[in-house]
Amino acid sequence: MKTITSVHNESLRQLSRLLSSAKARRESGRAVLEGVHLLDACLNAGGSPEAVYVPEGRLRRAEIQALLARLPEDKITVVSQGALEKISALSGGEDVMSLIVCPLPGELPQSGDCVVLERVQDPGNVGTILRSAAACGIRQVIFGEDCVDVWSPKVLRAGMGAHFLLALYPRTDLSAWRAGYRDPVRVTALGGRDNRSVYSLDLKPASAWLFGNEGSGVSENMLDSADGTVHIPMIGATESLNVAMAATVCLFEQMRQRLHAQE
Repeated sequence: MKTITSVHNESLRQLSRLLSSAKARRESGRAVLEGVHLLDACLNAGGSPEAVYVPEGRLRRAEIQALLARLPEDKITVVSQGALEKISALSGGEDVMSLIVCPLPGELPQSGDCVVLERVQDPGNVGTILRSAAACGIRQVIFGEDCVDVWSPKVLRAGMGAHFLLALYPRTDLSAWRAGYRDPVRVTALGGRDNRSVYSLDLKPASAWLFGNEGSGVSENMLDSADGTVHIPMIGATESLNVAMAATVCLFEQMRQRLHAQE
């Protein structure tokens, strides 16, 4: 195994740039996984990190040893105690960090189930939506150009490994995608054309779910392009749900209907 003792090592400088800069991630096509859970999820999905950096003080732990046994030795670097502290926001720099190549997006889906996010900025919301999509069997998630970077450390942590179960399409021109998508597009909104309760719709056929910005929702342009708007009935004084909660309700209702149809 290789060893790093200096905080000025170029490999650690690269990790720091990738952790802090969306531009650096886009230009290099790489991202950093912080922690053993994300590395385990990556490996379980068949991923192969370019490099894995292990703090010296954790090298002999059983869970670390089990993970390292699944990697070629030349991809493992031991980092001296404290050298990761200045670049990692997780566990005081005392956790495993993995360098990965971000999967290249394929052709945008023109049909079939997908989740579409427009101007969603909160990393926790995006990570939660990714987890809900994966849990409901939806494998395609499209991100508009103004969404938070899907490979940012905060989104990766919130996603808890869902990234490796999904086909992700970042920085998409949503108007161009909509022009070629053939199945219905449903938008969550409090009003709008043909606004119906999510519980009154037949959600078994394939469709796209479009969710918008935390404050302003979906843009007028995308709202006009939808096949109808959907609301979630609520009892009480609450006006609306957080976008991640709303997405989760809609996706699980769709899954419930499909499972019921199979019984």
